[in-house]
Amino acid sequence: MESTKILFISQEITPYLPETEMSVISRNLPQGIQEKGKEIRTFMPKYECINERRNQLHEVIRLSGMNLIIDDTDHPLTIKVASIQSARMQVYFIDNEDYFQENNTLKNEKGDYLPDNNERTIFFSRGVLETVKKLRWSPDIVHCHGWITSLVPLYLKKSYKDDPLFCHSKIIYSVYNDCFIGPFNKYFRKKLQIEGITEKDIEVINKPDYLSLSKLAINNSDAAIIGSKNLNSELLELLYNSEKPVLEYQSEDDYIDKYSMFYDKILTGTFNDPI
Repeated sequence: MESTKILFISQEITPYLPETEMSVISRNLPQGIQEKGKEIRTFMPKYECINERRNQLHEVIRLSGMNLIIDDTDHPLTIKVASIQSARMQVYFIDNEDYFQENNTLKNEKGDYLPDNNERTIFFSRGVLETVKKLRWSPDIVHCHGWITSLVPLYLKKSYKDDPLFCHSKIIYSVYNDCFIGPFNKYFRKKLQIEGITEKDIEVINKPDYLSLSKLAINNSDAAIIGSKNLNSELLELLYNSEKPVLEYQSEDDYIDKYSMFYDKILTGTFNDPI
């Protein structure tokens, strides 16, 4: 019997970025799930502030070389990889000189969110899925962490729904207190549309802000996880009104076990059974 395959897509992972609630979960969860006998792949953006020499990143030539078209412009996709030796785990990095060459993550030195985060979100989401296609690796579960992954569920459910690698994949979206300030620009809806996505599919983001992106992600996911202990009331309302299976916040002592059981229940359709 083949191992269950879990694709982890995260906004941030330690030790490549400082420790936060999300980066720690995104570091420890894949290792814990792998140790339970499941097969994993893990992706994050290659922010310029990540030191390639210190972290021993290197380009994967066989995966690089694609171009993604956003707003009628070609953007080369570069894939890099590094290993967390203590975890026996690889992390793939999505890179591009147009989007990830500033010495920061999603904010500038003043703490303001970058104006191209809208296109970075599109590029990262599509870049991960195109790379997984090149790997010819078919995930049973796709687990997304952070708003920069919020378009992955939409693309999987609409643009990649007939792709044999993804047609059976179940999507889980973890919701954190990672809100960004202000909406994306008014052209965001046009930019994110590719084949398979209609205006109706994205009508929820008339105002492309954090809440509407979260709703878009939840609507197109099969289940959700509360990743932050103190989630704001609007996000909780979104989750509970979605009528999707929702795993409550889990303590750091046992979240790996609880997430693993949640994966199994989503795959078997027994999520109403107690965890």
